[in-house]
Amino acid sequence: MDDVAQISEFGKILIFLITGIVFIGGLFFVNRLLAPRNPNYEKLTTYECGEEPTGNAWLPFNSRFYVIALVFLLFDVEMVFVFPWATVFGNREILATDARWGWISLTEMFIFLGILILGLAYVWRKGDLDWIKPNVTLPQTDARIPQSLYDDLNAQQGNFKVKEFSLEIAQPATATATATSSTATEIRKPMFKPSFKKPANDA
Repeated sequence: MDDVAQISEFGKILIFLITGIVFIGGLFFVNRLLAPRNPNYEKLTTYECGEEPTGNAWLPFNSRFYVIALVFLLFDVEMVFVFPWATVFGNREILATDARWGWISLTEMFIFLGILILGLAYVWRKGDLDWIKPNVTLPQTDARIPQSLYDDLNAQQGNFKVKEFSLEIAQPATATATATSSTATEIRKPMFKPSFKKPANDA
């Protein structure tokens, strides 16, 4: 007589799940029963080590993380659905009953994967997978100043060169030129000092 399996493959998975839940629940129960509970200010803080947190923990979160997480979750769940399909597709007993079952399961899986690939292509085409957007869209305003003036100003600012840092005190060139010219030629003082008289205001 052929041995008939008492537990199916899904029954084995169920036993593993029940065993894991009971084991984890038992560990939590033993921890709650035996572990000392002495809460204080340090233990009730957000972090038990490192720098002390300051400010509010509700910080703005970049929405691009959600898009990447959703795409990853989508393809992660896809792999979970592929494993049962591979088990059924490779079952010779099912294929022995009717060979069309293999073609049906293969067609279903191609449809499933095709929908996911189309979704990935759509997300890729929209640019949601680009962490840094290469195409920057400049805002358009109704200002009367032409755009060419802004371009010229940006070009002038782009040609600005930063001076190199030096510990030596640099003297201005004008001061050195004046000093050399004064030493070369003597300064001649005037022989007399002119004086100007203001006219008296006639009353």
